[in-house]
Amino acid sequence: MAAGLIVAAPASGCGKTVLTAALLRAYVRRGVRASSFKVGPDYIDPAFHGAAAGRPCRNLDPWAMRPETFAATARAIASDADLAIGEGVMGLFDGAAGGGASTADVASALGLPVVLVLDARGQGATAAAVAKGLRDHRDDVAVAGVILNRVGGERHRAILEAALADVAPVLGAAPRTGRLEWPRRHLGLVQAGERAGLDAFLDSAAGIVDEAVDLDRLAALARRPAAGPPGRPTPPLDPFGQRIAVARDTAFAFAYPSLLDGWRRAGAELAPFSPLGDEAPDESADAVYLPGGYPELHAGRIASNGRFLDGLRGAARRGAAVFGECGGFMVLGERLIDPDGESHAMAGLLPAAASFGAPRLHLGYRRMTLARSGPLGPAGAAFRGHEFHYARLVRQEGAPLFHAADAAGRDLGPAGAVAGKVAGSFLHVIDRETA
Repeated sequence: MAAGLIVAAPASGCGKTVLTAALLRAYVRRGVRASSFKVGPDYIDPAFHGAAAGRPCRNLDPWAMRPETFAATARAIASDADLAIGEGVMGLFDGAAGGGASTADVASALGLPVVLVLDARGQGATAAAVAKGLRDHRDDVAVAGVILNRVGGERHRAILEAALADVAPVLGAAPRTGRLEWPRRHLGLVQAGERAGLDAFLDSAAGIVDEAVDLDRLAALARRPAAGPPGRPTPPLDPFGQRIAVARDTAFAFAYPSLLDGWRRAGAELAPFSPLGDEAPDESADAVYLPGGYPELHAGRIASNGRFLDGLRGAARRGAAVFGECGGFMVLGERLIDPDGESHAMAGLLPAAASFGAPRLHLGYRRMTLARSGPLGPAGAAFRGHEFHYARLVRQEGAPLFHAADAAGRDLGPAGAVAGKVAGSFLHVIDRETA
């Protein structure tokens, strides 16, 4: 079991994703078997960590995961590794509405130390007040050190280190440079799979961090995670087929490893295919899974990929169960209106249409209860997950897939659509609800 630590920050945008990926690559270049995790629901950041470390990054979510799922995932992260580095979500104490699911909660549950990334732009001694407030806010969270980011020079660094001398050890100071910045889009960073020259970028960032941070001192702070409930949990979602064709490319990249691993452990065989490559689902598959992603950025190409769309429709005609989440749900509908206002014909398997005109953010944890029995389980089966998109439905008819509520229990009404054995919604499943 590897010792671990969590990289956190006062807020989003402090650079913790880039620094975490750079740290992972720097340790790997030193011969350290480094593993990684991301606190909370996120598909984009873990892809960078996975690319940096050469092994999949897993999500840890104490709100959406059952205790046994959380513990088993933590064990998987810490197994067959020398060091586990986690990245927090938002600010250190930010989590679900009504409390819980923060980076601090994960650090407390696992007994892992926190290393703060402080964005030093426009700050001097005030950075010490921020660090002290975070350090003292909760007795069950140990802030073990600080990494300064976006430091303007040696004089700036000296001011910061002097102010922090009695607050927390300064483990390093990364410079203000474009070599540690990544491009962004509406759901976060541009995906790792779309970034040309990603390995070269990670190597460059690792070189900067290797010089800027005391990696030996940082690794010495790591602690073995606390043990949780033993055993292997049931899958987050029962496999809805024996052989499941899974869409996997840059337009359909938002699938959680824990979900796919759970299907494999339950005996299902997964058959990946690329809709962007105009590949049809395997004809021998009795189920098709379209995860989320960015189909709106490739809507014209998807609409013209007849082999993919005809294969998807053929699977439905053969009686295969077809399930789409978020982007996958939009592709299962009749049409998708892209951000430029152009309408593209989709698979037409669900009576729904989505548009990115007048975009509005839909974000948050979700409780989901199946509205009727079907491929995903019996009516009343409950799950936890999240929603994160800017699209809106301009048409939806027929039966809903879920009844939804937010983390505070506020009723959000029906969600998604079902037509026979085809189902989808904007919601992403993380785990089944505790019975």
